[in-house]
Amino acid sequence: MLPKLQTAMANLNKVLLLGNLTRDPELRYTPKGTAVADLSIAVNRRVSDGSGNWSDETTFVDVTVWGNTAENSQKYLTKGRGVFIEGRLQLDTWEDKQSGQKRSKLKVVGETVQFLPDGRGGSGSGGASRPAESGSSGPPQGGSAASPEDYEDEGDDIPF
Repeated sequence: MLPKLQTAMANLNKVLLLGNLTRDPELRYTPKGTAVADLSIAVNRRVSDGSGNWSDETTFVDVTVWGNTAENSQKYLTKGRGVFIEGRLQLDTWEDKQSGQKRSKLKVVGETVQFLPDGRGGSGSGGASRPAESGSSGPPQGGSAASPEDYEDEGDDIPF
């Protein structure tokens, strides 16, 4: 006999974006003192028209980040800088004060922001900023390429 299927479906709200900032981050603070920053990124997609001609299709995405991620984004990111953002979708709804109409906007709430090179020869520290990491208000920590001496040759004893 087959097991009974659960009626509730699993849900997943995960967004991964790789693009460039279209403007400098805008930092503000809530009345309780929590940092929040608005980012706007452009994500490009190469598309072919079927005749061998290629063009870029650009999507502009608004992203909101909180806490240390917001402060670090404002401190270290500028227009044109590459970012990798991991987050979730959120639908904001409100009533327009002038027309009284209901309005809505789909945006991304960034949970992790990875700082990338800007593509114009700028520094790419590779630092990550995660809201779950607390304590440090200094620059985001990132790795740099290790020298070959840092690795030991373990041969071909790969367990899979």
